[in-house]
Amino acid sequence: MVTDPISDMLTRVRNALMLRKDSVEVPHSKIKKEVSRVLKENGYITDFFEVSDDKFKKIKLVLKYHDGRSVIQGLKRVSTPGRRVYVGTQEVPRVMGGMGVAVVSTSRGILTGHQARRLKVGGELLCYVW
Repeated sequence: MVTDPISDMLTRVRNALMLRKDSVEVPHSKIKKEVSRVLKENGYITDFFEVSDDKFKKIKLVLKYHDGRSVIQGLKRVSTPGRRVYVGTQEVPRVMGGMGVAVVSTSRGILTGHQARRLKVGGELLCYVW
């Protein structure tokens, strides 16, 4: 049993990138699917899709590389089950001076920091990707 599923997903992706894997599978959940959607929309992964095996559904993330280097240079979990981090509209951070993405869980769904600022919504700051 995993106490922090999003952190587990980010760690699996980080480990797969260090080993130069083409893809990685993570256990399925709605929030992981939405985080994967945000990563794909921002060009950090090539694609993602659901895979079913005998008992459990999984999400397969196809990782993206450019000139032998990973497109994702870093992943950082911000809000954890033991320490929730919430931001208002004005406090949504910019990651790496705008070169990265802050993933925010809002009342309008999982959004990037840029989208949250544009829609003037705040929420739980899930992670940073750069």
